[in-house]
Amino acid sequence: MTDTLGPGRKRPTIYDLAERAGTSPSAVSAVLNGSWKKRRISEKLAERITELARDQGYAVNFQASLLRRERSNIVGMIVPKYDNRYFGAMAERFEAVARAHGMFPVMTCTQRDPELEFEAARALLSYQVDCLVANGATDPDRIADLCAAAGVRVVNLDLPGSKAASVTSDNYAGAKTLTHLILDRCRDDLGHGGPLLFIGGRAGDHNTAERIRGFRAAHAERGLPLPEDTILACGYSPDKAERALDARAGALPPGLFVNSTITLEGVVRWLNRAVPDHAGRMRYGCFDYDAFAAQLPDNVGMIEQDVDGMIAKVFALIEGGPASPAHFRIPLHPAHARPAPGLSGPGQAPLPA
Repeated sequence: MTDTLGPGRKRPTIYDLAERAGTSPSAVSAVLNGSWKKRRISEKLAERITELARDQGYAVNFQASLLRRERSNIVGMIVPKYDNRYFGAMAERFEAVARAHGMFPVMTCTQRDPELEFEAARALLSYQVDCLVANGATDPDRIADLCAAAGVRVVNLDLPGSKAASVTSDNYAGAKTLTHLILDRCRDDLGHGGPLLFIGGRAGDHNTAERIRGFRAAHAERGLPLPEDTILACGYSPDKAERALDARAGALPPGLFVNSTITLEGVVRWLNRAVPDHAGRMRYGCFDYDAFAAQLPDNVGMIEQDVDGMIAKVFALIEGGPASPAHFRIPLHPAHARPAPGLSGPGQAPLPA
């Protein structure tokens, strides 16, 4: 980066602005860093300095200014993926709420790689973030230890940890509700009263484990036995879903619980390739929401996580200061359920909570 704004034009300093405004460099600095009211600088002078800074193209040396302030007003977040509506909505909402709170948001994508997550957390700490949000981190406690050593608050989002406050969806309740919906539709539309197939996610992840627990609970409430081969926790990627279905022995149940829209892509690809005449003989629901995927013919329902509610809770924890490592489970939005064939009414109806 160069120190000029164009040929022959140097970047102005606070001393240049002070000379033009007829005041001291310390007064200019106070206006630019927002502490002018404490210095009892007049509003008229503050407006003049601000206007001069804008007209002269003055840019604050951000890194240096951090060293002179108690708070940076920067809040960082690591994000596991961007190619997913859920995490994309998280990132967008996080930015908007941070700015509304007078904070500057900094984010980086870590691809669910624990080493990349840790290095990203270290980099964000070097920018003197006031708080770090570990979104979907695979090892949140390691990040919490790093932040504790630096004296920086951390909040876990989407996946919980044991050493910092955590905000997640109520995965168990949502999965149980979605499972009941799919079972109802398989019974009513296809006359199928047997168990469903669960596909996607990693059994070691908290969210997948909770969804499997809800899946099992719904079957137990109906007195339906659930063989182990009905749980395919094969990972999230579409390719892994396809391979898991290829490797599965026996007939495919007509009802599927799909653990994410990423997995759903692989499920639909497999159905179109391996069972091209499946139309009308399958019913599935997805623990994730996508407006386009919700219109797929055999998709009976999708769970929508409350992104706004989760981000609001994260910022309540940030502004509330240090908190115990409590786990806050945010209720899900009513899901989107497609009406059974022949039913009148809108294309979507609310799924009971």
